[in-house]
Amino acid sequence: MTWSIVARDRKSGRFGIAISTCAFAVGAICPWSRAGVGALSTQAHTNPLHGPLAIDLMSRGLPVTEALAMTLAHDSGREIRQVHGVDAKGNVFAHTGVNCVDWCGHLTGDDVTVAGNMLAGAAVVADTLARYEANAGLEFGDRLLTALEAGEAAGGDKRGKQSAALLIQGNEPYAEADIRVDDHPEPVTELRRLFGIYSTSRRAYMRTMGGIGDFSGIVDDAERDAFVAANLRADEAS
Repeated sequence: MTWSIVARDRKSGRFGIAISTCAFAVGAICPWSRAGVGALSTQAHTNPLHGPLAIDLMSRGLPVTEALAMTLAHDSGREIRQVHGVDAKGNVFAHTGVNCVDWCGHLTGDDVTVAGNMLAGAAVVADTLARYEANAGLEFGDRLLTALEAGEAAGGDKRGKQSAALLIQGNEPYAEADIRVDDHPEPVTELRRLFGIYSTSRRAYMRTMGGIGDFSGIVDDAERDAFVAANLRADEAS
């Protein structure tokens, strides 16, 4: 009972998922990603196992089309499931089971897929995708959130609102951003507020942390402060 957008940013290779529903803590079980591998959302009558199993299969070289087809083949509840995602080569896959609750469906584009079930109507998915494709110039997280807001404006989950999440997977094993609104009367609006805090205070700091190429990251306080300040100025300028 959810709608979500899963995308790959061609310029950076990052993955992103934005999602909202009228259920508690959607960010805890639906979005999955791994750096350099892919991202997906498992929703409707959610089976969280599609997430880690498909990601593991993709890490072994299978495209998302084959990985999710394999996990669905082993799920006797596949017709009440909705899963969709994108891999590191930009392949996309979406499945909406025939017994998902109307309105339900999905759309795909270049490096992006949108899917939803128990929605106010087809415009929720269509407007989410259209807004994403029309805003290629936005920062990736902002682009995803703007698309989710378009789906909300089109009616969103027909039961109401409760939770939302934004997951950005960069090139490190940990998420670049993992922002969750677990229980709120206006979850997408609250997600936008939290994303604003992240953008102006946390995103630059995350770049100082240890990573695959530099285990320690920036450990000197003065150097870290200068780096964060310079990155904030660069982000504002872009």
